[in-house]
Amino acid sequence: MRNLEDNTLLLLTVAVSLAFALILWPFYEAVLWATVLAIVFAPLYRRLSSSMGKRHSLAALATILIIDDGDSTFDVYCRFLGAGSDQSVPKDPIGRAGFWPVFSGVPRRLAYMGNRSAEPFWADKPQRDPRAIVRRSQGSKYLAAQALSIGRGTANFIITLLLMLYLLFFFLRDGGELSRRIKNAIPLREEQQRALFSKFTIVTRAMFRGNLLVAAVQGALGGLIFWVLGIHAAVLWAVVMAFLSLLPAVGAAAVWLPVAIYFLATGAVWKGLVLIAYGAFVIGLVDNLLRPYLVGKDTQMPDYVVLISTLGGIAIFGLDGLVIGPVIAAMFIAIWDIFSASTQTAQDEGTSS
Repeated sequence: MRNLEDNTLLLLTVAVSLAFALILWPFYEAVLWATVLAIVFAPLYRRLSSSMGKRHSLAALATILIIDDGDSTFDVYCRFLGAGSDQSVPKDPIGRAGFWPVFSGVPRRLAYMGNRSAEPFWADKPQRDPRAIVRRSQGSKYLAAQALSIGRGTANFIITLLLMLYLLFFFLRDGGELSRRIKNAIPLREEQQRALFSKFTIVTRAMFRGNLLVAAVQGALGGLIFWVLGIHAAVLWAVVMAFLSLLPAVGAAAVWLPVAIYFLATGAVWKGLVLIAYGAFVIGLVDNLLRPYLVGKDTQMPDYVVLISTLGGIAIFGLDGLVIGPVIAAMFIAIWDIFSASTQTAQDEGTSS
């Protein structure tokens, strides 16, 4: 009877946990990054809490304000997009205004081309041509669908961001208690629990800090070559390249490669070739060489495990895979180490008896 009760309780626990995970899945990114930030900035929260006389809520709020430096981020974003500037586009788009004025006219040109292609249906008495009416209707539906999709994506992003900050507050303030509850619920020995939680914390912090450091190095190297080549606003472009370095399949090349192409197209061949060589063999190699070293050093995982788990995580989860992939790999190694040690202990006890 006791076994039946235990099995029933285990089955209910698994079923309810899966149902709860299913409910949380639409917002797993908010939960993930709130957890990551809470783990990374827990030491800062503890120092602030100690200096504020154990006012945990105030310390958690102060930590979030330190993390979320929204004003500077928005300023860089606006400068990158050229927002708030009504100046005319200069003749030298790279030297004085950056690349945005060059690309800002693309939507206008596309719209012009679209209008030209639609002239036979719009200009030549479309009300008398049923095909023109159908095409106009289809075009309106397409534009409405795209506008709805953009609006939905923006709303989801805002909701996710607000939910992440909300959860981060409670994860910082109540993280110790949550950790203790999880440990008490896991049916493992204390040393095994300690090994698992320690590995999870170390890998999470290493991935977060490692990725940020790699992004900072790539941005600094990109800004340096921009300054050497005389490209205006090198510091701003360094910040943009650092941000893009965090994005899979984009990277700093989204900035330096168009600049190099522009140099080649305008006759500055040696500048273009220097920038391509520098970007490929200096900026590009930083990610392949520095990231595995930084992450592998702290996590004590082989470089190839860090690399393949990161790539696999990105392939499945996108940007979130930068953290999820290596964490899963670290948990895999830790669990098998614990299992091997437990099996060896059982064999030694069996042999001795």
